[in-house]
Formats: sequence, structure tokens, C-alpha cells
Amino acid sequence: MAKTKIVYFCKECGAEFPKWFGKCTECGVWGSASEEKLIQGSGSKTGSYVSNSKSKPILLADIKNDTSTRKPTSLGEINRVLGGGVVEGSLILLGGEPGIGKSTLLLQMVLSTTDTKCLYVSGEESPQQIKLRADRVGSQNNNCVVYPETSVDAIIEELRTNKYDMAIIDSIQTVYSSGLDSVVGGVSQIRESAVNLLKFSKESNIPIFLVGHITKEGTIAGPKVLEHIVDVVLQFEGDPNTSYRILRALKNRFGSTSEIGVFEMRSEGLREIMNPSEILLNRYDESLTGIAVGATIDGIRPYLLEVQALVSPVAFGMPQRSTTGFDNRRLNMLLAVIERRLGYKMIAKDTFINIAGGFKVKDTGLDLVVIAAILSSLLDFSLPNDICFCGEVGLSGEVRPAPRTEYRISEAARLGFKSIVVSKYYKIEKFSQSLDIKIIQISKVEQLVKTVLGNS
Repeated sequence: MAKTKIVYFCKECGAEFPKWFGKCTECGVWGSASEEKLIQGSGSKTGSYVSNSKSKPILLADIKNDTSTRKPTSLGEINRVLGGGVVEGSLILLGGEPGIGKSTLLLQMVLSTTDTKCLYVSGEESPQQIKLRADRVGSQNNNCVVYPETSVDAIIEELRTNKYDMAIIDSIQTVYSSGLDSVVGGVSQIRESAVNLLKFSKESNIPIFLVGHITKEGTIAGPKVLEHIVDVVLQFEGDPNTSYRILRALKNRFGSTSEIGVFEMRSEGLREIMNPSEILLNRYDESLTGIAVGATIDGIRPYLLEVQALVSPVAFGMPQRSTTGFDNRRLNMLLAVIERRLGYKMIAKDTFINIAGGFKVKDTGLDLVVIAAILSSLLDFSLPNDICFCGEVGLSGEVRPAPRTEYRISEAARLGFKSIVVSKYYKIEKFSQSLDIKIIQISKVEQLVKTVLGNS
């Protein structure tokens, strides 16, 4: 008769313990204990998938680089994030909040590529639900096979038998291995299923996408070791109240993690945004105060966005500091710099900052544009429509160069801006001098008032 045994796993490293623990003795993380019930006597802890590989050791000098193993997808934004396409035999993990569009993104990628035979393994939705989504995004690929299965052994057997070009597992938390008797979605099951899929993908050269759930803390559910097992970790994020989504690589063994992909969620599916600056900038017929354009960068992808500020007298005893898409603590620091270095009594003013388009940015190079927008609203002075800003502001009021300033200048020139305000300590590159844009350099925030706002 089978016996039930309770064990505890560390969600960070996957270590197993016979009793509850506060701190994992293997990785040193506190509060990572996860309780699971194992049924002894009916399974094997080693897993049921047996590798058929007959690989041999190879000298590093004898290994030849093969650039033909990367296959581009039909979505250019995914290719940008992955570094040019999907590498054969790679295991890719895609995480994101519920309803953000993970399944839609992968299904649209497969359906828009007509020469790819894909196995879509659905552990959460019925084939009818997937068919409804396929009709909505526009089905063009007749080689997409839907397989409602949760056994990793059956999935691998199907992939080996019918020779697919790609596989999608939606989701990894619903897949289980018959070699383990723990609950589905537990730490041991997720780890064992991922290891089996990794072994098969490397032997067969079939790329496999795994869809991962997100916990309330914003991390991928399951053990942290899952992110170490896979080759690529992608994060699909965005504000549910807006239609824009960002795809970024948190880990990429085959390329850079500096690129991002931008999409717009529509009723017919996701639309690629080739130029994010166009959707983040609004050109107004009349001059408005409290609006400034800043040049920001995410990874190595520059784009321009609109910063809106509203400064008004305090209605109550304490001033309000509210931000949307910008760090509230950094706003407090910038307001202190304005009060101390420029002499404006911001303690008596309510200040509101909004990043247009629903984007959330953590770029310190936007300090200068935030101050420019605040001063524009405070002094009731509208900024010219053909000027933008980039620069980091220190506590002494000095303007420091923003990271990758040359990329920001190039993007501003490409979109037709006539001038850009940057730090005086930035050494202008040769290609920046050849651009059709005036580069205004300042060293302190006091010069921002004189140069741009025209005040003394």
C-alpha cells in the first residue's frame, strides 16, 4: 500500500528537506519553503523519460560555429528580442500576468508562419477555445496541431513520432511527469517536466516554448531553478488598462537582453509597433503648458515620449506627490533639487506627473525632461514643440550625461526635432555632429531656466 510523505522544497534552488525550514541551507534564501505530498511506492524520483542521446565529448577547438540554426519567425518584434530568430533546440520560457496576451502572442506567431509545423499543447484551454482565438487573429497556417494533454511523457512521444518543427506548452504549471507522485504544479513536477523537455529539445533540435504563470509578487511561478534550466526567459508585460505590451528578454543564452519588442493589443490580435515614438508623441495644434518631450532608452532601443506635469497650490496641509509611470521617490528628489537650487517653493505646491501612453519607465535620463515639464507648468510657459530633453540630474543640481546619449540624439533627429538639451559633460560623437539637430549643452539646472524658458 502506498504511503503519503510530506516533504518541503526550496522554491529558489529546488533543494528537498524532510521538515519545514525558515532559511534554505543550500542557497541561503529565507521564506522559500514549499510543502508537497509525495506518494511512496508507485513512482520513481528519477523521472520516466530516458534519453536516447549517444553524444560524445568534443574538443572545443573542433567545434564549428553554425549560424544557420536560427530561424526567424513571422513577427519581427519577437526576432528583435530573441536576437534574430528562434534557435533550434532551444527551450524558451514566456512569463506574464494573467490575460496579458501570452497565448495570443505565441499562437499568432505560429499561425502567421505557413512553413512551420507546430504542436500546440494545451493544458488549460479546450481545442474549441483555441480555435476561437485562432479565428480572431487570422489563421493562415494549416500545420498547427492542437494537443490537449498534460503528461510530459505523452507530449515527448507525440513530438518524436510526428516530427514537428516547433512546440508550445501552455502552460508548464499544468504538465506533470508520471515518474513523480507529487501534486501537479508543484516544485518537483515543474522542475522534472522542464528537465525532460530540455533533454528532448537538445536531442531533436526542436525549439519548445513554455508558458509560465506569474505569482502575486510578479515572479514566474515554480522553482527559481526553472529559469536556470531554460535557455531564454521572456517577460510579456504591460498595463491592463492600456493596449500596449512590451516583450523583453530577462535571459538569453543566444543573444543580447538589451532589446525590447512593442505590441498593441487589438480585437484582431497583437499588432507590432515598429516605431514606439509615434504612438507616445502627440502633436498639438495649440501650445500647452506642463508638457515636455524626453528621449529615453530601454536596453539599446531609443524612443521619445511625452511627460506631462501639473503644479497647483496646496489645497490641504500636506502637498500631494502623485506619479503615473514614473518613480515617485525620484520625483520627490527632483522637487527638492528645484526648491534648493532654483528657489521655487515646491513645498506649497501639489505636483502630478504622467507618462503619456501608459508606459512605465525607470530611466534616470528622464530627470531633465521631468524638471522641464514641472517648470513649464509652474511658470505657465509652453515649451517649443521641436525641442526634447535627456539628462540625469544630481543632488547638487548638476546635469549628468544620460546613458547612450548618442542613440537618443539620433532618434530625436530622425523624428524631426530641431534641438535637444543634453549634459555639457557629454562628449559629442562625430556622427552626432553630422545630424540635422541643434545640441544644447548645459551643466546645471539653473541654465535650463535661462536657455529654454527664457527666464533669469
